[in-house]
This record gives sequence, structure tokens and C-alpha cells, in this order.
Amino acid sequence: MKFAPGYRRFALPAFVGAAVAAFVFPPLGAVLLAVGAFVLWFFRDPERSPPDDSGVVAPADGHVSVIRAEDSRVRVGVFMNVTDVHVNRAPVSGAVRTVTHRPGAHKPAFSKDSDRNERVDIELDTDEGDHEVSLIAGAFARRIHSYVAPGDELVRGQRLGHIDFGSRADVLLPPEYGSDDVVVEKGESVRAGETVLARR
Repeated sequence: MKFAPGYRRFALPAFVGAAVAAFVFPPLGAVLLAVGAFVLWFFRDPERSPPDDSGVVAPADGHVSVIRAEDSRVRVGVFMNVTDVHVNRAPVSGAVRTVTHRPGAHKPAFSKDSDRNERVDIELDTDEGDHEVSLIAGAFARRIHSYVAPGDELVRGQRLGHIDFGSRADVLLPPEYGSDDVVVEKGESVRAGETVLARR
């Protein structure tokens, strides 16, 4: 099993603490061991296989929490619960134009107020127009990790970042896409890099 970068800084202290506590206060050692195991499970990074047909795939595991029109474009957002994989993936193939970090609040990622949360916006140039992926921090997330930089060429389903402990990932579709092109519904469960969100 692969793990997202950064897991050691959370898991290692828990495992070291568990080893020490096992000799001093075994119940605490058991708790710290469980914490370390949870961290490894949370940072899991399974392989994914994008579908052969066309379509914009989900950038995250979770449930669709946002489908709305913004000016002339459609936004589809996926809320990641604590039980979901938190590695994010490119919804389409294309070149990274910009990667922009925007500081902000840390409201629950499923709420409307989360639109003002800390985020990283990744703009992609594609054959179908400009797509934007937004990695949005949640109430407990305190760090967004982007794996990409301007000029990188991405393929659909490629890893592009992860968010520590709870969050949301959105795709802002090009103006050529309309609401009728979205093939998922609010509340639907999706898998990063595999579930198609929209298709023209």
C-alpha cells in the first residue's frame, strides 16, 4: 500500500509514543498504537484506473456536495469524509497553467461558508477549454499539499495533491459545459480518477 507524502510526521510520533507507553502505561500505548494505525489508513493512496471513455472524472473520493452554475460555468464539488481517501487526482488531461494558494477560513467543507476557506486553485489548459481544480481545506484540515507546478503535463487520473484531515475538491468546468452535461447528482458517491462527473 502506498501512502501520501507527509504521513510520517503524524504516524511516527504515535508509534514511538506507543512503544514507550507500552512499558509505562499499556492502555495509553494501545491508544497511541491505534492513532498511528488510523494515520496510516487515512494517508492511504490506492491505485486508480480512469475509464477508457471520455469525461471529466472526480478529483476526490467522497460524495457530491456541490453542483451549481457560477456566471457562465458549472462547478461540481466533492466532499471528502474522514473515511475517504484524501489523495486528489486530475479530472482531465492537460497542462498546468497556474497553481495559486489562497489563505482563508477553516469552516466545515460541506457548508456554503467553505467557499471562503483556505484553498489551492489549479488551472488546467485542455483541448476542451480551461478547467480549474480547487483543493479546499475543511474545519480540521490545516495543510494542502500540491504535487504539481505550472508547466507540468498531467494525464487524467494522475495524482495532483492531497489535503490533511478533511476537505473538499471542486472542478470548475469550461463554459462549453452546461448543467445538462453533469452526469452525477448531489449526494452521489464517487471515486477519484474513476467516476465520471461530466461528459459532452
